[in-house]
Amino acid sequence: MDQPDIFFIVLDTQRADRLGAYGYRGRLNGSSISPNLDAFAEQSVLFEQAIAPAQWTIPSHASMFTGLYPTAHQVVQSDRSLGPDRPHLAEVLLETGYRTFGFCNNPLVGVLDNGFKRGFETFYNYGGAFPSVPKHSTRLPWPANQILEAYTQFLRRISYPIQNFFGQSDLAFRISLNAFLTPIWSRMANFKGQNERSVKDLVRFLEDWDKGQEEEPLFIFMNLMETHFPFWPPGEFVNQIAPYMLRDRKARDILRSWNREAYRWSAPLERPLPEFEDRVLNDMYDAEVRYQDDYLGQFFDALDRRKKAKNTLTIIVSDHGDGLGEHNRFGHAFVAYQELVRVPMMMRWPDRLSKADRLDSPVSTRRIYHTILEAAGPFPQVDLNLDPAEVNGLTLLASQRGADPERGLAFSEVYPPLNYAKAIRQRHPELLDMYRCLSMRRTVLSEKMKLIQVGDQADELFDITEDPLELNNIISDQPQEAARLNQEIIQLTHLAGAQRDNLAHGQRINLGVDEQLLNRLRGLGYLE
Repeated sequence: MDQPDIFFIVLDTQRADRLGAYGYRGRLNGSSISPNLDAFAEQSVLFEQAIAPAQWTIPSHASMFTGLYPTAHQVVQSDRSLGPDRPHLAEVLLETGYRTFGFCNNPLVGVLDNGFKRGFETFYNYGGAFPSVPKHSTRLPWPANQILEAYTQFLRRISYPIQNFFGQSDLAFRISLNAFLTPIWSRMANFKGQNERSVKDLVRFLEDWDKGQEEEPLFIFMNLMETHFPFWPPGEFVNQIAPYMLRDRKARDILRSWNREAYRWSAPLERPLPEFEDRVLNDMYDAEVRYQDDYLGQFFDALDRRKKAKNTLTIIVSDHGDGLGEHNRFGHAFVAYQELVRVPMMMRWPDRLSKADRLDSPVSTRRIYHTILEAAGPFPQVDLNLDPAEVNGLTLLASQRGADPERGLAFSEVYPPLNYAKAIRQRHPELLDMYRCLSMRRTVLSEKMKLIQVGDQADELFDITEDPLELNNIISDQPQEAARLNQEIIQLTHLAGAQRDNLAHGQRINLGVDEQLLNRLRGLGYLE
């Protein structure tokens, strides 16, 4: 069989439990808020318990790009970059004969100099102060479009070091959390990218590609940021989900306040949210899901029109979910509960996966790496430091065939992002200790039970079939099960540590974190 075209789509911050394909029915008259994704899922293998290897963007993307857990790749803070020893997914595909393109809306993936763009022939970045987009994306006539592009490239070269500084510097990060500045940088610097535009550009790109009769196989990576704070869904989708927003000034004030106060996007709550405030934020999240689903329909239609539609592997996944008040948490910084680590994942390949399926067994999304490389065919005869047996053994296609290489277990590691920890220490130091924000967390999920370690100690055990919201900690009731799963975490951590010791890592940049905080982190055992 010819090499398939491969599409790897990351719906950044998309919770699994907010999609109709996973059983969600919001306030849209009992109908699904994600009909296009649901229709795609009906033609796909859907993973009921896909588990992200990390709870936030940088380590989770690093895992999907390398197939490694965070402890192994060590890209666990915004000042780390991918090391040279483990090839990036796009690098291997480029060597295997693929043309590789990125369409990215998340600045942490597309702007930071962290090695995530390695291997891409062209990487369009819709986030940041000066986006880089395809030539056809501008409506200006020639030569005005050429002049604008040259000028934008000049500004981009100047701005990228500044944007990297803000992404990696603790001081700059704290400045950016100022409520007056948040609306400025979140819009002017395209914090959420230009998601609908990027999908339309991809559709146009595919049309032009197919007209050109290109023979090489195609690899497309896309990241969409629609469901991330701040919430700005268009009015028509707000009206579908929450029509009260038009007439209720209090609701609009609540949304405006949250959109301005970036600090609250990942900080623990001092107290549970009032019921109405909780409703506003959850409804606005749903409105963003509905909006994203609407323009994704254009992409799905474009895929189905292509001559190579049947020999196309499309994987749709999220890098992590999001807390919306559960467990007194917001965002995706410090905990390992299901609303953060359980993500949607769907895989469609008509030529190889002839029928739709739903798999209940937990799987790690890091295995997307192995799945795509196995699908692309034999590795080229170059030194890529890859073991074909590992790649072929960990493909998700093995689980789909009923041969689960990880025995129905999925593992996740929660390295706290230090810039947010420092911000909490500056504003609400009591919350840092109350919620153990500096403690390393690891979790393992079996088909029925889930154990969470906090600071290397078994801390919480949940029966996720009976208690999917993780409200009842039963660790004292089932000590043997807790001990069994704790041993699994120890073994998986040891495996990741062994892989880490055999890899070189990228240069570490000074974040400017003070020595007192660093000493506390070293004392907790996850900084050298």
